[in-house]
Amino acid sequence: MQKNDLVTVAIEDIGVGGEGIGKVDGYTLFIKDAIIGDVVEAKIVKAKKNYGYARLMNIVTPSENRVEKPACPMARRCGGCQIQEMKYGAQLAFKEGKVRGNLERIGEVPTELLDKVMQPIVGMEEPFHYRNKAQFPIGTDKEGHIITGFYAGRTHSIIPNTDCALGVAVNQKILEIIMHFMENNHISAYDEEKHKGLVRHVLIRYGFKTDEIMVCLVINGEKLPHAEKLVDKLCKIPGMTSITISVNKAKTNGIMGNEIKLLWGQTYITDYIGNVKYQISPLSFYQVNPVQTEKLYGLALDYADLNGNETVWDLYCGIGTISLFLAQNAKQVYGVEIVPQAIDDARNNAKINDITNAEFYVGKAEEVLPEYYREYQESHGGETAHADVIVVDPPRKGCEESLLQTIVDMQPEKVVYVSCDSATLARDVKFLRENGYELKKITPVDQFPNTVHIETVVLLSQQKPDDTIEIDLDLDELDATSAELKATYQEIKDYVLKEFGLKVSSLYISQVKRKCGIEVGENYNFPKSENARVPQCPKEKEDAIKAALKYFAMI
Repeated sequence: MQKNDLVTVAIEDIGVGGEGIGKVDGYTLFIKDAIIGDVVEAKIVKAKKNYGYARLMNIVTPSENRVEKPACPMARRCGGCQIQEMKYGAQLAFKEGKVRGNLERIGEVPTELLDKVMQPIVGMEEPFHYRNKAQFPIGTDKEGHIITGFYAGRTHSIIPNTDCALGVAVNQKILEIIMHFMENNHISAYDEEKHKGLVRHVLIRYGFKTDEIMVCLVINGEKLPHAEKLVDKLCKIPGMTSITISVNKAKTNGIMGNEIKLLWGQTYITDYIGNVKYQISPLSFYQVNPVQTEKLYGLALDYADLNGNETVWDLYCGIGTISLFLAQNAKQVYGVEIVPQAIDDARNNAKINDITNAEFYVGKAEEVLPEYYREYQESHGGETAHADVIVVDPPRKGCEESLLQTIVDMQPEKVVYVSCDSATLARDVKFLRENGYELKKITPVDQFPNTVHIETVVLLSQQKPDDTIEIDLDLDELDATSAELKATYQEIKDYVLKEFGLKVSSLYISQVKRKCGIEVGENYNFPKSENARVPQCPKEKEDAIKAALKYFAMI
């Protein structure tokens, strides 16, 4: 294949960026705006050795799942809604298949297990106008007029559009007021190449339950000239609650600055997820689809199955959204988040909801939890820290292995994993399954309709040895010198905990006994099901168990 070749190709899949994927004589092509089932004519724009990129020139045969008239005429130019041209039912099927495929291929989860534990994807009744937050870049067109909209895919070229199909209707009115204000008062738009001009972005947040509105102008300066004129117009909009400016004078692609200045009202709006109230500032992380977020967190709470006596850790807790949801049903919740501002918001959100059983720590989850685990051992005479439930909601990169190992060491009964990337979820699930945890439930949630992104909630439970029965033995009838009788499993557990600060299971003890040539019952601790994966004793615990066996003169 060469650049500028014209080819006809059938689209069989969709890539991570929403591109249609097809093959011509075994050569893979990525084609933007093509969907599964299309047969298209495309022009190759970049040819690598084994794959290439092509531009959609003509749809020869449209897919049966292609939408005749997309909701937004700008969709193909904008690139924000990568699969808006696909019928919503087909979008859900694609996303569900994506989660399942990654768990099978990357996570090595058996098909039979997925058939058992995977639940249908949770979609939306109305997959448009669901975003409670939007950030609009401000610029000028060739004639010098103020424009706003969204960046074209992989560029910083603004496509004018004040009526995004995913945003709320009031956005358009707010943007038009701001643009007229800038034109009438000769307020300049920011030029990122020259690092000149004043207004960079407009951030709009909307409370779906409260109808409260926030407007924040990001400016390349300390003040906004004639701000009172803008405030006079904006504050007349029903629901307007907060008008601020964010000072960002850095030459950066980052949108928000760290300094927020109040122009009118208050510096935050409020909204609810379920019956928990949240205060949301311009810098707060808050899920952008509140309708689906309530379903997502409801599933997390359901999977945690709390009865009021549990200790729960919520890692990557943000402003405490999941933490406070869980705190209603738990004994104690600890939240960890790297962003100090988010932790301030989390503590404040706990306060305004009168929630007293939630504590929050600033720091990296992969550092805070292992450090807590180590310090707990030191201050409790070798006793190890324990959590009944650990919830993780990591960024797209997933969890670092050190964090996963600490989770395993803390031996929670349940791990609830909320994922925004099914590939890293699958990788982390593989680690947890190899270290004593098994998948019990999986539910994909369509948090971002018309895009390729998908959230997933997963429940993993600690695998425990088979149930055992107690029997009375007459030791006179047995060889009392047998190594098997020199220490019970409980005595070995107690010794390992006291000397090494490690909790070990009967399963691990029996595995080490077999390695040392000690006879163990033929079916002792073997899995009940034929294809079950048996967790293997980690090296650190194996060494500790061997030391116990030596202490009791069993080896």
